[in-house]
This record gives sequence, C-alpha cells and structure tokens, in this order.
Amino acid sequence: MATYNTELSRDGPGLLLRDILKGDDPQITAVVQTIIESSPDVLIVQGFDYDLQGTALAAFAELIARDGPDYATRFALPPNAGLKTNLDMDGDGKTGGPRDAQGFGRFFGDGAMAILSRYPVVKNQVQDYSALLWRDLPAASLPVTKSGPFPSDAAQDIQRLSSHGHWVVPVETPTLGAVTLMTSHATPPVFDGPEDRNGLRNLDEIVFWDHFLAGAFAAPPVEKFVLLGDMNNDPDKGEGLKPAIRRLLDHPRLRDPLKGQPTATFDGLGDMRVDYVLPSTDWRVVASGMVRTPAASRHSLIWVDLDR
Repeated sequence: MATYNTELSRDGPGLLLRDILKGDDPQITAVVQTIIESSPDVLIVQGFDYDLQGTALAAFAELIARDGPDYATRFALPPNAGLKTNLDMDGDGKTGGPRDAQGFGRFFGDGAMAILSRYPVVKNQVQDYSALLWRDLPAASLPVTKSGPFPSDAAQDIQRLSSHGHWVVPVETPTLGAVTLMTSHATPPVFDGPEDRNGLRNLDEIVFWDHFLAGAFAAPPVEKFVLLGDMNNDPDKGEGLKPAIRRLLDHPRLRDPLKGQPTATFDGLGDMRVDYVLPSTDWRVVASGMVRTPAASRHSLIWVDLDR
C-alpha cells in the first residue's frame, strides 16, 4: 500500500492530460519513475487533476504500465476541490475565487485524489463522505469571530468538511479478500487569518477518521483496513493544530510503521511529516519506507508492505 502527493496539478482543466500525452514533461517522468521504483499494489494519489471521464488518470496509468505495474483499476470520485459556490467562503468580501469553492481550486478537480490498483474496487460498497457538511461533524470546530460564525451563517450552512474528499474504498485482493482503504487529503492549516479557518478545517478533516472508527457514520471495518493519505499536519512541527493527528497516531486500532519519519520538504519549513500510511493492528508489517524524488514532488511516496 502506498500514498503519494504527486503535485502534478496544472493551471487549468485538460492541461495535465496534454502534458501526459506529450511524453516529455520532466516532472511527470520523475513521478512515473518514482511509482515504478516502489511498484505498490495499491496507490493513493493526491495532487492529480480530476476529469469526468477519467481520461488523464487512464493515460497516466498507461504511461506507468510501459515499464512498471499495470494498474487495471483507475478510481476517482468527484472532488470538492474547485466545486463552485455562489458565496464568499473565505471572508475576503468577494465571490468566485479559488477559495470560494467547497475546497480550494482554480477549476473543478484541481489537484484532486485518485486510486490506482492492481485489484478491483468493490464499487457497491464504496462510502463517499465528501458531501458531509462541516457543521454535521460531531463537535465540529467551526471558525468564529467577534462578529459571529466565519465568514457567515450562510457559508457555514453549505460548507462541506472535506477540502478534497473522505473515501472508504474496499479493494478485492486474490488471497486476502477485501481490504478497506480509508483515505483523505486535508487542507493545509495555513493561508487564512486570525479566525484560523484552514487550521480548524484541517483539524476536523483528521478528526473525521477518529469519529469514523468509533462508528459515528456507519459500522467501521473490523479488520484488514488501512488509513492513508496526506493529512497536511506534522504532529510536532508547523502551524497545524496537533491534537487530532496525535490522537490518530496513538489510536488503539492503528499502527504507525514509519513513526517519526518526515515525508515532505517545504521551503522555509524544512522536513515535515504530513503523509501517512496507518494499517489496522491485525496486519503484520513486513516492511515500510519511502521514495523521495525532489524532481517529482516535495512529497515522498510512502509505502508499507503488509501481510496476514
């Protein structure tokens, strides 16, 4: 199992597909080589532009398959990134900007999530919580100022929790049966004001998984599950609020094979741990590691080899 924020998002819709098909983009080549080097059976991808037909994802998988694993399953759900609203969602007094979408996005699908897998997704058992309203999360940490709910009651009435998505996706393996993937990509806890809107949202995007494992939304899986993705929060460094990520790393149903290892390098901040693969405790962890390719992404590909 692996997760990788590829940072492949482009400046507009269709441009990522264009660059994949051209075949000479150095970043795409570096990302593909990183995936080939680790060759995971199941890969969660972030920072990859979504399109309704999955054309870019299919072209990307075919590019990988030339010299690497054949990901016959290419899965993506419509994201919140770039999903337009008609309201001022960030409190800047304007509408129609990238931060006025349900999740930051210059266009619908900007820098979204996807799954590449050697094994099929059990589609009739997929749970998509991307439309969950932030206010409907138990004990939600909604931003408030002296003037009241930030940026407005109307905005909080429609604001979804997920900046990209929260997915629960069973994958049918040939020897182990169904393995449940739980994945999300939280907003960076920065780029806001004293109301700490993004910091609080990042907190609650992570808190969601604690509630999910406690059965707040549906019966959680009892075995053979993996929580993985880009949480955009280091338990020890950076501006993010720490209680949720620390609680997740100490969760009694999860184990942390890469404890304390930084996964990304950011200008001005240095090495930070923001990407995670956390298998359930019934797994036997055979090995774990990461592949870092600065020419591809600021993030490393994080992988864990699991058995029963």
